[in-house]
Amino acid sequence: MEPLFQIKIKCICCEESYQTSRVRPSLKRAVKTDTDFCSYFKSVNPDHYVVRICPYCGFASTENFGERLNEKQRTAYYDKIGNQWQYRDYGGERTAAGAMECYKLALVTAQAIGEKERVIAALLHHIAWLYRYEGKKEQEERFLKFAMDAYVRVYETERDSISNARLMFLIGELHKRLGLFQEAVRWFGRVINDKNIVDAAMIRVSREQWQNIREVMTGQGMELPEEMLQSGS
Repeated sequence: MEPLFQIKIKCICCEESYQTSRVRPSLKRAVKTDTDFCSYFKSVNPDHYVVRICPYCGFASTENFGERLNEKQRTAYYDKIGNQWQYRDYGGERTAAGAMECYKLALVTAQAIGEKERVIAALLHHIAWLYRYEGKKEQEERFLKFAMDAYVRVYETERDSISNARLMFLIGELHKRLGLFQEAVRWFGRVINDKNIVDAAMIRVSREQWQNIREVMTGQGMELPEEMLQSGS
């Protein structure tokens, strides 16, 4: 059985219909997942096919984009990208380099139309993962920093409408991955200590990462954050 199958999409920008590939659900089981939810797969990586790109106007989106564009957004898209676009079909099999092109096109599309901050944050995070798969640490960390800053903006503006625990954990985890231990401890601490959070899985992994930071900092002779000294844990 072929790992890919095609679905039909109607572009919300130019309203043309086109085909894009998806990975069969039976092949979407990850063999390993990193602490910031980056997944690894045995054969085809489903992440490579998350972005769909209209071959006619170049509008790149994911399922998390809004369902329609207003005229202001459409004009902004054509001004920044669409007017320069030449027909190109991304609907078939994608290499790692092709997937990167798709994500970066989705990112500039999202920025052009003023898409929600959480959509932009997720795209930045996925681009960091693509660099991680390639072993390009410097570029990975560059995009982790962009994603981290975007997630913080999401927390500041959308915290009432989304899962707070997962978002706070992610912000803490990205700080940890970038070696910003003091800030990481603060974010993990919020998940652990917020009485409104009942997500047991997120509380557990936040405790694990908190303890992991403590061990790393102690092992390197670094001064522990005040929160760790107060907790005594």
